[in-house]
Amino acid sequence: MRELNKQDMIDLLYGCAVLGTGGGGPLADGLALLEEHFEKGKTLKLITLDELPDDEYVVTPYGCGAPSAKPDPRLAHLKHSETASAVLAVQALEESLGKKMYAIGSTELGGENTAEALHVALLMDLPLIDADPAGRSVPELQHSTYYVKNVPIFPMGVATKFGEKIVIQNVADDLRAEDIVRAIAVVSDNLVGVADHANVGKVIKNSLIPGAITYAQEIGRVLRETKEAGGDVASAICDDKEGKVLFRGHISDYTCETRDGFNFGEIHLKGEGDYTDEAYRIWLKNENIISYRNGEVDVIAPDLICMINGEGNPMTTPNFEVGDKMTVIALPSPEIWTTPEGLECFGPKHFGFDVEYKPFEK
Repeated sequence: MRELNKQDMIDLLYGCAVLGTGGGGPLADGLALLEEHFEKGKTLKLITLDELPDDEYVVTPYGCGAPSAKPDPRLAHLKHSETASAVLAVQALEESLGKKMYAIGSTELGGENTAEALHVALLMDLPLIDADPAGRSVPELQHSTYYVKNVPIFPMGVATKFGEKIVIQNVADDLRAEDIVRAIAVVSDNLVGVADHANVGKVIKNSLIPGAITYAQEIGRVLRETKEAGGDVASAICDDKEGKVLFRGHISDYTCETRDGFNFGEIHLKGEGDYTDEAYRIWLKNENIISYRNGEVDVIAPDLICMINGEGNPMTTPNFEVGDKMTVIALPSPEIWTTPEGLECFGPKHFGFDVEYKPFEK
């Protein structure tokens, strides 16, 4: 076990925002979520999968939905719980299982979404597992190593901000689970806390990408130290993590439409410097999935297509404007996504692209 201090956690979230490939929620929101813990000088316990006992439970908490701009007047008479809804969701599972959770897991790597796991771990004084079920941000629930390893998403705890706690003991599949959870959110001011994939250590150990939290923290540290030294953040991250600078330029256009609960869009870049007179395009489904250089396929999922702005900070969609500078880099996919089972779940053909996956480094 090791302890993460304030700077470690900030580095971690910056690294997660890079690995979010445009998704995973705004970094600023993730940092704001942890501000109360920073003010109290709290540290976060981080344990490896090897340190997780076989018979102890781990759970993955997060928020689902989006707060309503105009709260539902029918809910105005309801008193808000003083306990965070994600914590209530974890407690609901503990009560149902008759077991206390031993540790908290992250749902994916992203500037805000990983912060949710840190927030709950700090509130409950539980360690965070140094592992992740995606190794990046992903658009769909089944884009999870849990899904690839056939680990059920249930039992699930769901809680509203009004203190109501629900336990879902069984669901047909992950997509059905999302439908049910979102239905509860709709009647709860469009936001609920969720805790899922509650399972014991011997199952968890074989289901996650080990070392993912440390990997993200290392990227954040490289980013910070390189900025402090006035260096090239994109190149430094690539040198440290076997990545590749793909393109440098500015945003010339951005299109996006919301369809079937997802944001589909394209980011268009015009080249600068060594890339003058060249063009780059990124297609996204919440996260960056495929990129094209001068009209030819360049990089495709499961490899990571990450974005760094002119100040050396990670960029998330749609938190940018036409004219903003962007450097696009690729980072290698976690190994599990490059297996036949992983590619079936999260490869090019899943997204409708009739191309074969080829690692960017080749």
